[in-house]
Amino acid sequence: MRRVLRHERKYLLPQEEYRRLRGTLESLLPKDSHTGDSGYSIRSLYFDTLWDGDYFEKLDGVELRRKLRLRLYDPTAGHAFLEMKQKEGEYQLKRSLRLSRAAAAALARGEYAALLDCHDSFADECYTLMTMRCYRPKAIIEYRREAYVVPENDTRITFDREIHATESCADLFDPGLCLYPVMDQGQVVLEVKFNGFLVEYVRELVGRCERAQTSASKYAMGRLASYGVV
Repeated sequence: MRRVLRHERKYLLPQEEYRRLRGTLESLLPKDSHTGDSGYSIRSLYFDTLWDGDYFEKLDGVELRRKLRLRLYDPTAGHAFLEMKQKEGEYQLKRSLRLSRAAAAALARGEYAALLDCHDSFADECYTLMTMRCYRPKAIIEYRREAYVVPENDTRITFDREIHATESCADLFDPGLCLYPVMDQGQVVLEVKFNGFLVEYVRELVGRCERAQTSASKYAMGRLASYGVV
């Protein structure tokens, strides 16, 4: 199980602001090793309670809340990652566990007993939570990400674009998944994740985007068909 505790800030940028900031970052920072020339794909299946408790806690701004998801980077991969993100004040705690393709597919079908075969305390915690609170697969979100890293304090700066979703299918491994856009395709989500503090030059760059700071989550965007609001 991997555990990361960070500050997280989000900004919604128009294309021209994205291109300007991206050009600056390319001249200053190394890219994440997976980014390449055009970024990489991320696909996540989100779980929520029968009554969508996590979704409404997000909308209500509840201070302590969570998100549960399965994440992969290639539908043909032999594994996926079970992740739990918990907001605790200004911090985001993310814990993740690598699962086999078979175990991840079982979870996508709502068969959570597969977690008991992991013999891992985090998997046991997720099993208890998902069964006691009646979690069900709710939405798949897919997008492209470009990532830059600041080595000094493990800061990650990411651009997420082409955000699409579906609430009609929970097959995370389906290569032909039918998805629809959930955000203006001219907009880009900037995320800044850092430990403890932002180094000064990153703070200055991000400071120019303060007017665009947002709390909208991709999961909330993905529930567009059910609720129509984020």
